[in-house]
Order: sequence, then structure tokens, then C-alpha cells
Amino acid sequence: MSKGKLQKFAEMETFKNVFQYPYSVISSVPFEMQGHWREQYFHNDNPIVLELGCGKGEYTVGLARLYPNINFIGVDIKGARMYTGAKQALEENLQNVAFLRTSIEIIDRFFGPDEVQEIWLTFSDPQMKNVHKRLTSTFFMERYRRFLTDEGLVHLKTDSNFLFTYTTYMVEKNHLQVLQRTEDLYATDGLDTRTSEILGIHTYYENQWIDRGLSIKYMKFRLPHAGELVEPDVEIELDDYRSYRRTKRSGLDKAK
Repeated sequence: MSKGKLQKFAEMETFKNVFQYPYSVISSVPFEMQGHWREQYFHNDNPIVLELGCGKGEYTVGLARLYPNINFIGVDIKGARMYTGAKQALEENLQNVAFLRTSIEIIDRFFGPDEVQEIWLTFSDPQMKNVHKRLTSTFFMERYRRFLTDEGLVHLKTDSNFLFTYTTYMVEKNHLQVLQRTEDLYATDGLDTRTSEILGIHTYYENQWIDRGLSIKYMKFRLPHAGELVEPDVEIELDDYRSYRRTKRSGLDKAK
């Protein structure tokens, strides 16, 4: 690990807005604030919104600036990236921001029933080889149900045609209510003021995709508590790249 990363990790240990619970820790020590984020950290009764896979935290911090009466929590396993947003939030004295460093696979261990109102998935890894690692899979939707309010909102913002297409099939298969869907966000007219305001926040990775001429896709849907969730049985054409400046590594053309 580089000296710079070590310094960031050491400094983050002093950040009052950061909670670090990698799997090895949470498996043996329960998270005492589960179900009590409002009273024990935010000290208000405002709604809670999560950004899962928050990276540098641009969305988490940007949303917190726009909506001081909503609580935002950025979640990611990579602390060196999270450091940027956490430090910025402290410098701006944003009281409605927190960051949680942990694996999203165990996200339901940190929040109680009906504690969260909305989830944002911003430029998540499409995980084309493994559906159980895909953040819009039914595997994760079942986890979100454990703490998201009934009919709570899930937002997906992505450059990945594979992930967007897969999520579309997943939503259709399970008859989830879609409130908004566009395959080219910045060429879409008629967005309401609040949506335009929110979607105008660009992440570090989003600017890379835009620079490459890739269209940004967006979907907002409701996730009810009732009903069995079923995976769609359909093959989807793979993206022709894996991440920024990297070509596709698999020889396959499609995947489920």
C-alpha cells in the first residue's frame, strides 16, 4: 500500500463523519447504530438516502449541499477514494453527511427496518460475469428490502448498456413501478426541476464517460416489500469495455 493511502487511512480514523467496518470487523462486532442513525448521528428525523458504491463521494456531498433537510450516507469499501468526499464534507461543515466504509454485500447489517427512504447506484461496476455481485440484482434487492421503506426509491445512473438493460429486464420481470427511465440522460427534455438539479451532479467517473462520448442512462423505480423477486432469464450483449481505458477481457459476446 502506498504511503499516500496509508496517510489517508490514518487521517480518516479521526474523521467524525466516517465509520469503518470491513467484513472482518462487523462479523464479530455488531454495529450498535443499526436502526438509530437519526438519533445517534444526525440528531434529526429527516429522511435517509444512501449512495452505494460512492467512490470519491461527489454525489453524496453534492446531494447534501442541495438538500440540507435530508441525511445522506455514502457507502464504499475503498477508503482512499472515500477520503475525498469525507474531508470535503468536514471542511464545509455539512452536518447531514456520513460515510460508511464496508462491503455492500453486508449493507443490511448497518440499517434497521424502514430506516432508509432512497438508494442511489451511481456508475456501479456492471459485474457482467456474476449476477450476484450486480447491485441491481434480486440478490441485492432482497437486502435493500430489509432496511428500505415499503415502495422506497432506487435510482440507477450508469454508462453501462449491459447493466441498464439487465436492470430493465429485472424491473419488468418483477413488475416494479418505473417512475423515470432514459437511455440518454443529457439529451432528454421535460425533466422536472428537482430531477434535473440532482442529475446535474457529475462524478469523477461520469466526466470520463462523457469525455468518451458515452451516453448516460438513468432509471428510477420503486421497491415494494411484498412479492417474491425473480431473476430475468435472458442473455444480454456485453459492454465492449470493462472500465475506463480498459478493453473487454472476456471472449464472450453475451451473458445473463
